[in-house]
Amino acid sequence: MCEHARPAPMIAPSILSADFANLASEIAAVGPSSVDPGVDWVHVDVMDNHFVPNLTLGLPVVHSLLKATTIPLDCHLMIEDPARWAPPYAEAGAHNVTFHAEATDDPIAVAKDIRAAGGRAGLAIKPGTALEPYLEVLTGFDTLLVMSVEPGFGGQSFMPEVLDKVRTIRKIVDRGDLRLLVEIDGGISASTIEQAAEAGVDCFVAGSAVYSGDDPAARVAELRALATAAQSAPAGQDR
Repeated sequence: MCEHARPAPMIAPSILSADFANLASEIAAVGPSSVDPGVDWVHVDVMDNHFVPNLTLGLPVVHSLLKATTIPLDCHLMIEDPARWAPPYAEAGAHNVTFHAEATDDPIAVAKDIRAAGGRAGLAIKPGTALEPYLEVLTGFDTLLVMSVEPGFGGQSFMPEVLDKVRTIRKIVDRGDLRLLVEIDGGISASTIEQAAEAGVDCFVAGSAVYSGDDPAARVAELRALATAAQSAPAGQDR
């Protein structure tokens, strides 16, 4: 099969690192500006204190965010029982709804329900979860989210060993055997985004790398430029 052209790098700031008291303005800060056309998605980390040992945002906050922005929401559900809880996020208007492979015995059924509710379906895998058992079910998904930290907390260090999974799925997608967006989440910064882009990531979730400074839009522009250069560089070329 012929190889498919990769999309331009996408940046999805995680509002887990934003000011929770001012989420609408924090999202606006990564919209179109003089230095960047604006982010592609806004990443919303939903944690239930069961699947992961932390509690964050939920569906009521997503409803409010959808009223405050036109930027597509990328909802990452780190929760138990996604069959029950994932479809309502798509029904609410979330653009992409991702749940964890480790949280369900029937990922295909959950994906079908998300798509039927109007959203794109994403499958997330933890750093220690093998990719191979899920290759067949990925035909029913729009996004694969490779976790490069253990899910549950922001600000963790990037785990480069997960990039082998990215390289594997990149080859399969490039062959045309899957139509899938490859996303990565965890420890993405100016010092790690290039190696992730070289491995084959399409969409980069970045939290503290965007929101830890005074100019989130400039941070987004910097990350996008680094990923674009790394994606277009010949394999093995030093920069």
